[in-house]
Amino acid sequence: MQSKIPSERVRLQGLSEVNPDGKFVLYWMISARRSRHNFSLERAVEWSRELGKPLVILEALRSGYRWASDRLHAFVIQGMAENQRQFSKRKVTYYPYLEKEHGQGRGLLAALAKQSCVVISDDFPCFFLPRMITAATNQIPCRFELVDTNGLFPMRSTDRVFSRAYDFRRFLQKNLLPHLADFPMADPLRNSKLPSLDSIDPAITQRWPAADPAKLVGDLDGLSQFNIDHSVGVSSIEGGSKAAQTRLTVFLNEHLALYGQSRNEPEQDVASGLSPYLHFGHISAHDIFDRICRIEEWTPDRVSKITKGSSRGWWNMSEAAESFLDELITWREVGYNMCALRSDFDQFESLPEWSRKTLEEHTSDPRDHLYELGQFESASTHDPLWNAAQWQLVTTGKMHNYLRMLWGKKILEWSPTPRDALDVMLELNNKYALDGRNPNSYSGIFWVLGRYDRAWGPERPIFGKIRFMSSANTARKLKVKGYIQQFTPGREGEPRLF
Repeated sequence: MQSKIPSERVRLQGLSEVNPDGKFVLYWMISARRSRHNFSLERAVEWSRELGKPLVILEALRSGYRWASDRLHAFVIQGMAENQRQFSKRKVTYYPYLEKEHGQGRGLLAALAKQSCVVISDDFPCFFLPRMITAATNQIPCRFELVDTNGLFPMRSTDRVFSRAYDFRRFLQKNLLPHLADFPMADPLRNSKLPSLDSIDPAITQRWPAADPAKLVGDLDGLSQFNIDHSVGVSSIEGGSKAAQTRLTVFLNEHLALYGQSRNEPEQDVASGLSPYLHFGHISAHDIFDRICRIEEWTPDRVSKITKGSSRGWWNMSEAAESFLDELITWREVGYNMCALRSDFDQFESLPEWSRKTLEEHTSDPRDHLYELGQFESASTHDPLWNAAQWQLVTTGKMHNYLRMLWGKKILEWSPTPRDALDVMLELNNKYALDGRNPNSYSGIFWVLGRYDRAWGPERPIFGKIRFMSSANTARKLKVKGYIQQFTPGREGEPRLF
């Protein structure tokens, strides 16, 4: 089949062939949960055209994954409701499925795959999704393809795992440009002229009834029917592609110009706020990049010929735009590089040798303060700034980007061992953050312990040669009083959650 999808973005799972007798092409949407700028959807449309078969889009949400909660479920379901609206306008069959009890959805994918010509899914490199794909491969009796639609650089176009962001940035400056010519279609279903499917086999829909996400979004009290953690409340940050586009527009119009100089200021909060939408696939990095390029009136011929890995100057855009693109591309995609090529990306052993060595040498150093998980979780430390950052995470599902670094450094300082600190960071971030459980999120946590960093001097107790941060230094450099006041745990009018 002739395809516009770059070959390095497509991986064949298993050895099964196309089933010419299948009733439809199945797109199993698991991480790129959107209708636009989506290589996976585009690939599925190609197969539907090639085979002259209808397209079925299965978007399901399990209940039994770790950290499943009202917060995460609501965000995903809000996105499903938006997809429901978008796909209802097109000649595709959208099949949203919500599992109320763990295991209820078992067998649905296999049943649909038996009637499929080809199955397409998203290639996402971390959390439980790779294990889920491996298990699914044995249940799919036809051709099964995974498509990488995560970032601007195909994550499997290199077999090198980069140990520093500088090295990855320099590599991108030498290798990224050709990939910018391979953009996903903005709307792969526009004028697609796909055949329609009368209905999905009633034996399937009766056993696994399709959900109505729009109805549930209208009454989130309905989340009580799901066997998930109800103690982590719904965030005020709304999920879905429409909300993502609104957030992007606000950022570009109101905050981008300030991003380079003010993004570290907690009280200004000029960050994009796009990371939850990127994580759940409600918006594409390609879409964001395209909007930046339009504002900057940028074309590829403007890039610098100098490829020395500097975070400034290579794009030949404004300082603010280059600062943001370094976060969107270099720092975000170096995490995908790690997760795609190392299965131990979330283990202490994946840290650079120098950081493991120095942390282990200082494991027995005395700690002035020691806290257990519950104390961290309830923001009950002696440090008002740390408590505020943790409380922002607990109550809103996000944390200011700069303070997240400080948050991790203090957990390292106040935990019995570096391994204990890692466990606490992973638990709190993955449980409460809307953008947790993501390659970029793991990058931030492991950066605290030395990943993508270098040895620093002078050598300190507990930290050894790991970069040191303190609340006192942060308060001297940045304005934080208003931030602390805003997110003081248990302030008047705000109920404590613990």
